[in-house]
Amino acid sequence: MYEIKKFDHLIGVEGFSEKMLKNHLTLYEGYVNNVNKISELLKSKEAGNPEYAELRRRFGWEWNGMRLHELYFENIIKGGLELDNNSELYKKIAKDFGSFENWMKEFKGIGTMRGIGWAILYYDKNADELFNTWINEHDAGHLAGAVPILVMDVFEHAYMTDYEIKKADYIESFIKIIDWSVASSRFANPKA
Repeated sequence: MYEIKKFDHLIGVEGFSEKMLKNHLTLYEGYVNNVNKISELLKSKEAGNPEYAELRRRFGWEWNGMRLHELYFENIIKGGLELDNNSELYKKIAKDFGSFENWMKEFKGIGTMRGIGWAILYYDKNADELFNTWINEHDAGHLAGAVPILVMDVFEHAYMTDYEIKKADYIESFIKIIDWSVASSRFANPKA
């Protein structure tokens, strides 16, 4: 059984109301609960039948919803922590995107694309390359074997309560509260 991680310490983070964060955390808890429920149901079903197949398909949605939210909440912090210009991650971003500013412009641009989803900075260990990627749904579009370094939720539930349809304003608030020490740690110790 998977445990619900506690992110209550984020209540009061600048730019995110308590109501919005509590709703978002409740949504995350639902993913964890559903992963546990589906895991149990799968144990009692025979592989190959339609019910099993649908549960198996749904599992990916719930699992990635759980994990992506954990990665998202883990990489934000009250006050934010800037990325050190001398860090390996900063240097790699500057190398792969031409500059940190180029990376930021692209990342924000991906986040403001129309539709629901996630903007993710991925690291591919095999090619030693960073990618900004749009993930439309939790369970589709991920880069196989790539490691999420920075995860930004751009589903409506992440911003509509506070920002209505002003997704770009939400993204600006998100950028200010990134915990770059977490992203740097993910880059230094990539686990696919």
